[in-house]
Amino acid sequence: MNRIVQVVYVFLILIGLGLLTGCNDDIPWNDPYPYENPKANTLYSAFNEQPKHLDPARSYSSAEWPIIGQIYEPPLQYHYLKRPYELEPLTATQLPVVKYFDKQDHEVSEDAALESIAYSVYEIQIKPGIYYEPHPAFVNKYLNLTPEEARKYRKLSDFKETATRELIGEDYIYQIKRLAEPTLSSPIYGVMSRYIEGLKELRETLVASGIERVEKDLRNFSLTGVEEVDRYTYRIRIKGKYPEFRYWLAMPFFSPVPWEVARFYAEPNLNTHNITLDWYPVGTGPYKLTENNPERRMVLVKNPQFRGETYPTVGAQGDKELGLLEDAGKPIPMLDKQIYTLEREDIPYWNKFLQGYYDVSGIQSDNFGSSIQFNPQGGILLTEKLNEKGIRLQTSIAPIVYYWGFNMLDDVVGGNTESARKLRQAIAMAFDVEEFITIFLNGRGQVANGPIPTDVFGFEMQPALKQKNGEVAKELIKEAGYPNGLTLYFDAITSGNPDEIAIDAWLRKQFAKIGVQMIARNTDYNRFQEKIKNGSAQVFFWGWNADYPDPENFLSLFYGPNGSVKFSGENTANYSNAEYDSLFEKMRVLKDGPERLTIIQKMVEILDKDAPWVWGFYPKTFTLYHQWTHITKPNGVANNTLKYVRLDPNLRAEKRELWNKIIVWPIVLMMIILLLLILPAIYRYWRREHKGIGGI
Repeated sequence: MNRIVQVVYVFLILIGLGLLTGCNDDIPWNDPYPYENPKANTLYSAFNEQPKHLDPARSYSSAEWPIIGQIYEPPLQYHYLKRPYELEPLTATQLPVVKYFDKQDHEVSEDAALESIAYSVYEIQIKPGIYYEPHPAFVNKYLNLTPEEARKYRKLSDFKETATRELIGEDYIYQIKRLAEPTLSSPIYGVMSRYIEGLKELRETLVASGIERVEKDLRNFSLTGVEEVDRYTYRIRIKGKYPEFRYWLAMPFFSPVPWEVARFYAEPNLNTHNITLDWYPVGTGPYKLTENNPERRMVLVKNPQFRGETYPTVGAQGDKELGLLEDAGKPIPMLDKQIYTLEREDIPYWNKFLQGYYDVSGIQSDNFGSSIQFNPQGGILLTEKLNEKGIRLQTSIAPIVYYWGFNMLDDVVGGNTESARKLRQAIAMAFDVEEFITIFLNGRGQVANGPIPTDVFGFEMQPALKQKNGEVAKELIKEAGYPNGLTLYFDAITSGNPDEIAIDAWLRKQFAKIGVQMIARNTDYNRFQEKIKNGSAQVFFWGWNADYPDPENFLSLFYGPNGSVKFSGENTANYSNAEYDSLFEKMRVLKDGPERLTIIQKMVEILDKDAPWVWGFYPKTFTLYHQWTHITKPNGVANNTLKYVRLDPNLRAEKRELWNKIIVWPIVLMMIILLLLILPAIYRYWRREHKGIGGI
């Protein structure tokens, strides 16, 4: 048989075999996880921003905490269901016991005058019987590798032996010391050095001692502000009174890191192969990281040493009716595995979600119209296409506030004169924030009536939303001394978003309502930050994401000593009001209760009058869940909620097969057409090769 004919036959046979192989009823042709059991108890999700740091002393990113939050366990966590957000013990036996002392080391009451409290002591007791995930760091022979031995190991799995040990209080102390480690550059060292006694001095000692020696064993260096009481108890000494410190104890920064782990990862020859704590975390949480390839995927698997927890038995009002307490008292975590795949583009991610290959999805602007519709009353509905698939929509208000700010150091919009105040009030009155949310956010936001978002204590004490009134705004601008208008400059970040031109046009329209000409000065992120720091911005757009769910975290954005220009703080408006500052200092040290609410109300009233911000909006998250994912509750501050998720993997496998059936006949038809197209060529080739043979 002629060679070209052989090639054609082989080609057609291979296609046929492919068709037969693809007809497997259990695995759809387009399955992106061909080597995973389709009925496994595994959550499938995606990420589009690659994590850079998985070391709890260095990590401070929304792309990293959803990973390390499942691995590391600080002493406290946020209750999964309760709102407003509420702290509860995680590895601790109870919430920290806090005592207050004066300069003579005499204990004073919590209600003592603030100036009489010299320091506070937080005593934390850890539950016994908690163990780390199996890891080679706990195998003695791996702790003192020679450079020659270390070169043998190119990935963590090359270490064939693993072990574990019990969590103790010393592990938390070791991690607090790591916050001062100069080579780690912890993002919270600056804040914590102002509060944890001796942390600044420890940094100075470590710098003087030499980096190589420091990385070996921090147990050799003392930290005066932290002490070990017994195997399971430790104390942290805080300068003055800082009630917000309890929230830091729920963040990964205060998770335990054993000295063995730090010592294991200190070997330079391991670092050359990315065998570091930044790449392979070690924790006591419900999951461990078994695959870390930020260019492709990351995999979490249930920690075999996890002690176990139970699902909450109480929640917020309405949780029971929503089905959020159906799993009350059941063991957690409920998932065996999570696979996160890198998806750089929105369209492939969205298509895979619709095919059932991702269990959860947000909604990008490009897909909003095909996913969401509004009824005549403004209610949110899913489109028929998503309803047919049994997809469920869940919305929540994030603990974030976006705002338009005025630089209070500016000669025109700043200052405490009546003229400047009325100018700011006029602009605030003119801005139609609801229109902004509708046009640019697809309705995914809630108009703010103050700086404190929903689900944060104090939100209810903010004034009611003001009705926008153009006539009142025009009168205010005249009273401010600008009957013929004026020109103002708006500073914002250029990000390449195609909506930027439209947003600028919208802003000019808002200013024009009161006769103000707006000139946009868009710059890149670094230049914008520089303008904020040196006070050269005039009017600007910015936002704040809660570090912790306390009103102090938002009201501190107006505290005079937090001014951006003078004090390098987070008060980007450089607002300063003596009465407000006095109230803030009282409010921040009070417990949640009626007295604190009264002070918060007075503070927001002052802000409402002085108008250092145009109250913007609280963003609303839209999340889609497939029918096989049990209802969950969004939590804007907790990062360890994966352990509460439950799936029905059998239903998922059934739907995947149904939604991804291959239609074979078009392929068969194409094969026939292809065959018909190449047969004449084969025939002509055969004729040419055999011409004249029959006459021999």
